[in-house]
Amino acid sequence: MRYALLFCVDEELAEDAAAEAGCRAWTAEMRERGVLGESVGLRPPCEATSIRVREENALLTDGPFAETREQLAGLTVVDCADLDEALEIAAGHPAARMGVVEIRPLISEH
Repeated sequence: MRYALLFCVDEELAEDAAAEAGCRAWTAEMRERGVLGESVGLRPPCEATSIRVREENALLTDGPFAETREQLAGLTVVDCADLDEALEIAAGHPAARMGVVEIRPLISEH
């Protein structure tokens, strides 16, 4: 089953060089295990634009969509046998120590 791992991290902790090295090591390990799908990092929240449509009006907001220290930093798709394996994989990612990793099953195309 495929799962999306959504990485929400504290920006101050995520900018650490050791965190970057840890992410690269985790990615290499997941490639070696054969579970890594697409992995995408995101630019900083200050470069984001949010849009909401209310009563046919588009409302734009500069910056992140939520006022919180933890911001969505990226996502990775993993192909796992089950949720237990996805949890084990997510717990090993450095983002789990810098914020939170949300594990969400992907909708099957079948």
